[in-house]
Amino acid sequence: MNDRKRQVIEKAHQLFIEKGFQATSIQDILDYSGISKGTFYNYFSSKNELLMDIFKTAFRKMEIDRNGLLIGQDPGDPKIFISQIEFQMTANRENKIVPLFEEVFFSGDKELKQFIEVGQMKMLRWFSGRLGDITDENAQPYLLDAAIMLNGILLQNIRFHRKANGEKASIRPVVRYSVTRILNMLDELVLSGEQLVPPEFLDKWLPVSKTEDLDWRGKVHSVISRLKKLDCNNIDYLKKLDFIEEEILRSSAPRKFLIDSVILSLATADKIELIELQALIDENLLEKA
Repeated sequence: MNDRKRQVIEKAHQLFIEKGFQATSIQDILDYSGISKGTFYNYFSSKNELLMDIFKTAFRKMEIDRNGLLIGQDPGDPKIFISQIEFQMTANRENKIVPLFEEVFFSGDKELKQFIEVGQMKMLRWFSGRLGDITDENAQPYLLDAAIMLNGILLQNIRFHRKANGEKASIRPVVRYSVTRILNMLDELVLSGEQLVPPEFLDKWLPVSKTEDLDWRGKVHSVISRLKKLDCNNIDYLKKLDFIEEEILRSSAPRKFLIDSVILSLATADKIELIELQALIDENLLEKA
């Protein structure tokens, strides 16, 4: 994305927050950002596409920073998951994402509503994957149920916590409380065997083929998490996996030759996860080369 387009996105974001998406015209955007109509349509096919680019830009930065909190940490530690959720919800609040979401949702615009629904499915996928990092394989059939409950509980708990304690109240106690409740529920679900929504439904709602660049980064994190569990006491092994993860999550241009070299040094045993990791790297980094 060039600097000029990025500036238009930032200016439009400010306008949408101040005036509302529906009340802001394309002419308002042209006047505020200082571009011509031709330049606008060179960047965006419509005001809807511009709003979607605003969401994508904000989410991409948030997700890279959120996932960066995992680097060098134990993915199975619930405290890291709590910090990630707190960071994400704080970033969304600072970027005024929720009011824009609500306006779009109640506007009835099918294109934008579908876009937001895909975003919600991505959130459930992330919640489900991270809960899988924290729990054992017995919890696998119940992860989507838990992700759905966590999403709802967080939204309502934060809403009423702020109503009781003020808008500037820290949300960390709420996130910690909500995550702890869900982990306890997962234990109960495993014991009861009761399931509401099978996890494979997530792939029907959000096919991997329709997701964006973030999904392959999420897959890389998932594979690395599994690799860490295989040899969690080997410090050198864990450092190498941290290097791969940091190179992919933090760098805008991951150095494939370095990643390949590190993966090769890890291949002292026949681990199917290493083969899967190398395939993900080859497929996605070659495409970006």
